[in-house]
Amino acid sequence: MQDLNISFIQSSIHWEDKKTNLDYFGSLMNQVAKDTDIILLPEMFNTGFSMEATRLGETMEGTTVSWMKSQAIDKKMTIIGSLIVTEDNQNFNRLIVASPDGTILTYDKRHLFRMAGENKTFTPGEDYIIFDLKGWKIRPFVCYDLRFPVWGRNKFNDQWEYDLAIYVANWPASRTLPWKTLPVARAIENQCYVATLNRVGIDAKGLEYHGNSQLINSYGEVIMDLDQQEYVITQTISKSKLDKHRNDFPVGYDADPFTIL
Repeated sequence: MQDLNISFIQSSIHWEDKKTNLDYFGSLMNQVAKDTDIILLPEMFNTGFSMEATRLGETMEGTTVSWMKSQAIDKKMTIIGSLIVTEDNQNFNRLIVASPDGTILTYDKRHLFRMAGENKTFTPGEDYIIFDLKGWKIRPFVCYDLRFPVWGRNKFNDQWEYDLAIYVANWPASRTLPWKTLPVARAIENQCYVATLNRVGIDAKGLEYHGNSQLINSYGEVIMDLDQQEYVITQTISKSKLDKHRNDFPVGYDADPFTIL
């Protein structure tokens, strides 16, 4: 039962300036603890939350995915963040999991934020991913997914389907209350750790972001709560503590079976 070290990079983003963002996040990643297992970057970390998908979209062989892959291999750490990917004449807000062995996993954001027109610009994802790391089962999400508990429900079949939920986001300060409240609910109902990573600063549309990234344990206790500043910070989560909670209080056995259509 190995502990997992997660580095949160809560940062501002330079609007639609890929090179500057990659250089900046590269310098920030150089500050992470050497024993880090996972580095979290914000949603659309290389552009900001832009709807200019035709102009800014990349392929999976493009600059940003290649950069994430090389960084993961070089640092021997798993790197997670989302960007605009164009594929088969469709645009996706695609989360990338870049592993130290050079493999790439992807998750296309399921819930597109219609209030910003994301649903008119991007194609929603149909499937989720769960990946293994050091004995942990990890399920990543993107931003607006946080509001939909059915999509994130942890299935139980003698054991929970995943141990850690990760949400990377561009979540504006005007909606801070749900951003800080919903992850606690997700942790309690799914009896898992929840890590959230948001950006800070003001984008070109005038939207302000306060960060407030969090780490929450399976009891719903907030064990890290960042403010509005930029941070590079590493936190450790315990698999033995999670397993003990699940064994002592096995709510999964009373969970309702369900199928997502």
